[in-house]
Amino acid sequence: MAERGSESRVDIVANHVSKGEADLRSVLVTSVLNLDKLDTDLYRGTHHWVPRTKRLFGGQIVGQALVAAADSVSEHLFAHSLHCYFVRAGDPKVPVLYQVERTRDGRSFCVRSVKAIQHGQPILICQASFHMQQPSPLEHQFSMPSVPPPDTLLTVEELIQRYLSDPNLADNTRQGLNKILADEVPIEIKPVNPPDFYRRVAMEPKKLFWVRARGHIGPGDMKLHCCVAAYVSDYSFLGTALLPHPNHRAQFSASLDHAMWFHSTFRADEWMLYECESPWSGGSRGFVQGRLWRQDGVLAASCAQEGVIRGKTVSQSKL
Repeated sequence: MAERGSESRVDIVANHVSKGEADLRSVLVTSVLNLDKLDTDLYRGTHHWVPRTKRLFGGQIVGQALVAAADSVSEHLFAHSLHCYFVRAGDPKVPVLYQVERTRDGRSFCVRSVKAIQHGQPILICQASFHMQQPSPLEHQFSMPSVPPPDTLLTVEELIQRYLSDPNLADNTRQGLNKILADEVPIEIKPVNPPDFYRRVAMEPKKLFWVRARGHIGPGDMKLHCCVAAYVSDYSFLGTALLPHPNHRAQFSASLDHAMWFHSTFRADEWMLYECESPWSGGSRGFVQGRLWRQDGVLAASCAQEGVIRGKTVSQSKL
């Protein structure tokens, strides 16, 4: 390992931003996804936002792992897929080490394996594949769902403020909502069809919401935007599997694996539509799929995840 004086910062922020843009720069690129480079193919990441589960947010580990992998490939290569397994819960009290293995370098594709380590043990194993962008006459995609544009919808914070304005709101519910407002989540979300907060009725296991990074990132390069999108993709994803079950609450839930495919160029600091659905759950596991759409209808990325969900039945009087 390099001596402490030789550490460097993996700065994934675009160098050409103006001063005004820099002042508004997203914390995702100034802090959350920036790593200390300790030695060749060895990095250290710290934490920004920690969920109320007190475990590290999976999207942060995936995003940081992709930053480490991307730093080891040519600037002409861009991520097209990643496949991750979460093997242990992350400890928010200590940094994460990222160890990169240069699995293969080809003429148009290369593969990197990344191991995220805490307390001497892996917490995530990730394989990422990069390739040189190439034109192709074979192109098709699904159609983007028809939904209201983001400027006509309320953010999660604005929706919560509406709930808080209800004088009949129970004290414990009010406390929970205020805790959500206090979270410094570095992304913005605007639900298309906000679910009933009290979850009194079963819903189809599908949800749509607009999402973007808080702050300015700029055009940059696709390495940067893919890393941010990897972070975004894990947020509120597994919860889709709970929508058909209003009389159950998750006592414990955690991601088991996460996969992502990048299809088109995009900017993660511009609104994208996240289309999530859960075609199956059972055996204390839930499976979810997602598609990230640009506002112009271009499919930017696809995601899939399975997670463990251990639930308990809740009586209707408590819903």
